[in-house]
Parts: sequence; C-alpha cells; structure tokens
Amino acid sequence: MCDSIDIKNLSIEDTATRHKKERKELQAKIQALKKSAGKGDKKRKKEVLEEIAKLELELDQRHADELTQLDQATKTIEVVLGETEPKPDNDDDQSTRVSKAQKRRDKKAKEEKAKQAEILEQEEINKTGPRATELKLIKTILKSRNLMLYPIPSDGDCLYNAIKHQLMVTGRTPVLDTPKLRQITADYIQDNKQTLIFYMSNPATGDCLTDAEFTDYCESIKRTATWGGQIEIKAMSNALKVPIEVLQSSGPPTIQNDDHFPGPPLVLTFHRVMYSLGEHYNSTKCLDDDGSSDEDGKTV
Repeated sequence: MCDSIDIKNLSIEDTATRHKKERKELQAKIQALKKSAGKGDKKRKKEVLEEIAKLELELDQRHADELTQLDQATKTIEVVLGETEPKPDNDDDQSTRVSKAQKRRDKKAKEEKAKQAEILEQEEINKTGPRATELKLIKTILKSRNLMLYPIPSDGDCLYNAIKHQLMVTGRTPVLDTPKLRQITADYIQDNKQTLIFYMSNPATGDCLTDAEFTDYCESIKRTATWGGQIEIKAMSNALKVPIEVLQSSGPPTIQNDDHFPGPPLVLTFHRVMYSLGEHYNSTKCLDDDGSSDEDGKTV
C-alpha cells in the first residue's frame, strides 16, 4: 500500500496536469472567440472580451475550489491511513496508539462543530448586518446607473483583477494580466516618488516612509499579493491613461483623471465589510435586460 505522501503527491500531480490541460483548452477557445469578432464590430468585440473575462475568472475560481477540496481529502486520507497502520503486539503500545487516534478524532470533530456553528451564526448576521446593508446601498447606486456588480475573487489581487475586467468591458487594449498591472503600478509609483511618498505612511507608526520602506513597498506590489488601494488606483490611472471611478456605499464616488484621459471611466465598487479578510474591490458591468441579480451581483 502507498503511504500518505505518495497518495498526496499523486493527487496533486494529476490535478496539476488536468488544470494545465484545461488552461490550454481555454486559450484555444479564447483564440476562437477573438476570431469570431469581426473587424470594426465594436459591440461584438466588447461582448467577446467580456465573455473571455468571465471564462478566465470561472476557471480560476473552479481550480482554486478543487485545490481546496484536494487538500481536505488528503488530510482525511492521512488520518485514515494513520489509523489503519499495523498495531504492535505490545498491548500497552496498542492502547496508547488507539488513545492518541481517538483524541485526534475528538479534537477534529469538536473543531468542525465549532466551525459550523460559527458559519451559521455569521450567516444570520449577514442577513441584516453591515455587509448586507452596504451591499444593498451599492446595488441601488449601480442600478441607478444601469450597472450591476461583477464579482471578483476575494484575494490580494482583487483590485488588479477588477481593473483587468474593466479594461476588457470598456474595449481598452491591450488588456494586461495581473502581474503586468502590478509591474506598471510599481514602476509608476517608483518613478513618481517625490509626489506620492507624502501620501504614504508606515501603518505601524504613522510616520512617512523611509527610502528603504518605500523601496520595499514597491517591491511588494510586484512580487506579492499585497492588497492595492488609492495610491495604486492613482498610479494605474496615470500609467494606463484611463479615468478610474470608485463607487462606495457612503460618500461621493472618487474618480481619477476624468478630465485628463478620454473614454468612459473604469468603474469599480469598494466594499469595506464584504469579506472577513477586510476591504475588497469588485468590478461592474451593464445591467442585464431583466435588471435582476443576486446579492453578490451575479445574474439570477
């Protein structure tokens, strides 16, 4: 019988191979979609770009979910294999081993029960809590502008993925991927240090960034999943030469370079309490003909 490490590695290898194949298939489908958009047909081109963005985000989300399920399944296999290991002849050792295994099971069951209770409690809070209130207000603002939410995965790249989606739906070219957007953002901030550093501070001390801290800040944008905010929005607006508008539940919308750059603005929504991880950005799209969407902005 294979040990737990062999099974885990095999599962990860099989999943990674399939994910790679699916990404290649998606790229082929994307190329076919691009060819289907006739030259000069701006409406069709916009529809194609929007469909491509949706396909890419759906694949990314599915792959992430599968990896999470794989990790959970692997842990279960390890527990089962650990409990079916050959027992030693010594009765005292056998009693000790069973006792430890039982303790692990009891601890896991207790943690799972507590987790489920926390989830149920949070679901009740979400129905009438700050998250629901904020989301309702944002949806009302969007509907008045014939827009709806386009959900973006909650991770450190949400701002950049929202900008990427907006570049697609507004027909801007080229459409840049997340690493490239992070690169141009960091480059702009670094090149404009003298004008931007006065708006940047150390979150722990509140003091203006030192030269070393400023360099680390720019490097973290390029090389990590560091969350982006107003400084990064300003940088991308100027680097991409597009106006960027951010809508929120309270206060007026903020817009960068509306008078300086042509074309419609990239419209994002800013959420303070949508996720437990903290602040979050979503993208937007034109409201569907029936004008309906669920609470997270997806069509019903």
